[in-house]
Amino acid sequence: MKTSGILTLVPTPLSEDGILEPVAFARLNFAALEESDNSVFVIEDLKPGRRRWLHFGLPRQAVENFVLYNEHTCLEASKSLLSELQKGKNVFLMSDGGLPSFYDPGIELVKMCHQNKIKVTSTPFCNSVVLALALSGCSHKKFWFEGFLPLDSAQREQVIKKLLNQKETSVLMDTPYRLKRVLEEFQSAFAANSGIKRKLFVALDLNGAKEELHLGSPAELLGRIIDFKREFILIVSE
Repeated sequence: MKTSGILTLVPTPLSEDGILEPVAFARLNFAALEESDNSVFVIEDLKPGRRRWLHFGLPRQAVENFVLYNEHTCLEASKSLLSELQKGKNVFLMSDGGLPSFYDPGIELVKMCHQNKIKVTSTPFCNSVVLALALSGCSHKKFWFEGFLPLDSAQREQVIKKLLNQKETSVLMDTPYRLKRVLEEFQSAFAANSGIKRKLFVALDLNGAKEELHLGSPAELLGRIIDFKREFILIVSE
């Protein structure tokens, strides 16, 4: 059976005279030169996208085949790009500056990838919370950053209950050795209220060799994760 491709978010400098992060440059350069037939490059706006690409020193021949993806094209383009990914092609998503899929139309493509079991990743980005939101495909027009859960068990239970009942997407963290405990606490909260319609997204070891992204119920996440001593960001969303 043919393996699906990978959607890679590529953060770019905010200013047009900025320098592309080295890992991102190497990955795009290799894809454009060595895997051009199996790579799709997606940009937000044609002229700025081409201008930035050439400023970064990336292969000129790739600019003729850019796919335009913005608020006007995202619905149709997402379907087309999903089809390319399912055929095994790798898709590289860039915005005019910053992190694609963080509060921009790229969220639609990321969400579709998760729904269709297609791997999503990113070239290096320095903020784990923002990166986890972008990789999640979860709505984050408004989000609540909870930070670390309290140590006291009763207080933790109260905070988890609050996060499951509020409308906004919530982001929380804890130390790596508490990941399993956190998921089990959410599982208990779900079991105590069968009406909960929230889902969890956990991002493990972001930008690392062992990076994993999982979306589902607490029970599903507990069943999928093998090694629980991991750096993680947990997102609670609709």
